[in-house]
Amino acid sequence: MQDIIIIGGSYAGLSAAMALGRSLRNTLVIDSGLPCNIQTPYSHNFLTQDGKKPAEIANAAKEQVLQYGTVSILNDRVIEVSGSNGEFNVTTLENRSFSTQKLLFATGIKDILPEIPGFSSCWGISAIHCPYCHGYEVRNEKTGILVNDASVYEFVQLIHHWAAMPTVFTNGEVQFDRDLLDRQGIEIVTDELASIQHEDGHLSSLVLASGSEYSLNVLYHRPAFEQHCPIPETLGCRLTETGHIEVTNFQETTLPGIYAAGDCTTLFRSVSGAVAQGNIAGAMLNKELIKEAALIEVI
Repeated sequence: MQDIIIIGGSYAGLSAAMALGRSLRNTLVIDSGLPCNIQTPYSHNFLTQDGKKPAEIANAAKEQVLQYGTVSILNDRVIEVSGSNGEFNVTTLENRSFSTQKLLFATGIKDILPEIPGFSSCWGISAIHCPYCHGYEVRNEKTGILVNDASVYEFVQLIHHWAAMPTVFTNGEVQFDRDLLDRQGIEIVTDELASIQHEDGHLSSLVLASGSEYSLNVLYHRPAFEQHCPIPETLGCRLTETGHIEVTNFQETTLPGIYAAGDCTTLFRSVSGAVAQGNIAGAMLNKELIKEAALIEVI
């Protein structure tokens, strides 16, 4: 039996695995190898790693984690979890079975991208969600924001800091009060978007349904999302109103013995944030195991 199985081997999962390896815990990381930032060219806003490719950071992390003899990594996908705290059973797509005392879900989220031809090819490259991750590199470029709800006011104000006077694209009839933006001189384009013109993911223009083109280099968008792995919710872990796994400050879910960390738990999506959460989860999992095996009951 494993002490801990970590489902998801990206930044949060690997960070937790390092903390657990250093805590002498038998730890198995099961990862499908499909991170949400798979086509993002560079990672930013992470001390000592700024400007590195996401895969480069992950590969270095795996190499370091595997230096701890109690940690192993399996390339597979978990399809079923049963049992309860102290004895969970995990089954994978390749019909492997494992038992473990504790579980950590570091499974991330799946973006539901707009069905606009060209959008998915640009996602993470020139169609982006976070100015803290990518805004510096595209500052003062011709910038658009794809949004059509009340979040537009905060979104425009935020992006304006990196790119003056961004253009709002609603992709259809406006679903918010546009008066405030009109008074600020913010251009609002309501035509439906027919496609995105790009070269290797680098956006050059938006093609409108009318046939006209709008020259653009950057398009911000906050897509809808779903949990990349439905198993926590199936088990009974509570989700927040935003659709994330509900956790405490120590990364505990609402079910005993199950923790969660990384993008599956928070709106604040960043490599550095995921690493921090994973580190906390690893330490708290070890502490819980120590407490359960304690020789002396501390009052």
